[in-house]
Amino acid sequence: MRKVAVFPGSFDPITLGHISVVKRAASLFDEIIVAIGVNTEKQAMFPVDQRRKWIEAAFIDLTNVRVELYEGLTVDFCKKVKADYILRGLRTAADFEFERGIGQVNKLLASKIETVFLLTEPRFTPISSSIVRDVIRHGGDISAMIPGHIISDIKEA
Repeated sequence: MRKVAVFPGSFDPITLGHISVVKRAASLFDEIIVAIGVNTEKQAMFPVDQRRKWIEAAFIDLTNVRVELYEGLTVDFCKKVKADYILRGLRTAADFEFERGIGQVNKLLASKIETVFLLTEPRFTPISSSIVRDVIRHGGDISAMIPGHIISDIKEA
């Protein structure tokens, strides 16, 4: 049986921490689907098509990673793409408590789907997409937080 994992998020923008989790998990799964959740009620900083391009570029060297868009419940998307795992990265104890609750609800909704947690590398612990967006809004240096190809796109915009 193929081991397929969904790595869901808004990725607004994708961070070096996200990339690290996926690259480290790539050897654990036959396929990882980086799933960009589209929420029409939430205002994103970057258009979803741009986020998709950034993510695809970040994983161009990994043949078992692909990018998809989805709406609705993550477990429903997992069923649609025949994924038995949800991959999540944990930065802090607060992340664990939050993700544990979501994972338990997902287990109630879809008992065959397992949530797998990977700890973030210590150097990426303080980085989140919301912090990156805040630093961008205030003109700060994001070079240690996101890939270079995204930085150059942001500077050109």
